[in-house]
Amino acid sequence: MATPAELVLADPRTAADLRTFVTRARAAEDGAVRLQAGGKVLAAYVCVMRPRLLGEAMPTILGLRTMPLADPAEVDVTVPLASVADRLARMGVDDAVLPLPPVGANEAWAAVSPPRGGWSRTGELGTDELIAAAKAGVRDVADTVPANPGALIVNNVRATVWGRPLPDAPQVPAGAAFAGYALGFWAPGGTASVYEEARWVRISTAQGHVLVRPAASL
Repeated sequence: MATPAELVLADPRTAADLRTFVTRARAAEDGAVRLQAGGKVLAAYVCVMRPRLLGEAMPTILGLRTMPLADPAEVDVTVPLASVADRLARMGVDDAVLPLPPVGANEAWAAVSPPRGGWSRTGELGTDELIAAAKAGVRDVADTVPANPGALIVNNVRATVWGRPLPDAPQVPAGAAFAGYALGFWAPGGTASVYEEARWVRISTAQGHVLVRPAASL
């Protein structure tokens, strides 16, 4: 089936929601976005963290935001975030038609799809705890990385800080807390549900989902 040239979002508010998500994702990791549409639902995946060196302990951490479409579509493309941001910026305030970039992006993380079903709820976390863990991790990385570090040192520090488990949820790495914080998924004073399926962990709120796959299982 040929990929359509555009997606018709439910309304301009949905377009604004996607614009905010893409902007936040670019600030965290300016890479690519995987757009999956089935029927009248669009799932937008971004990668916030991933291993950059062979054997690195950093998990792969994805952010997922779903949104409605006005017209049903069947799409599965991975395209540069910058290209999507450019097209969203060109749309008018009342426009809900998103032209798809013609050039894709080759991303290893996009080739491994999280499960769509079979999730088991295993607990919950306070969003205040997640926000605190994200901020603590940012401070720890800043305090640990020396001046003029090499790529290997930066990667090792990031893997150590963001790969460590949260005290109240050992299956959730600190990097997942940062991903949800960076993408705007953690509203202060709320709760997030934790789910597991095989090797995957998902932390979900009404604002979005963070998906974690340990490095050892890739």
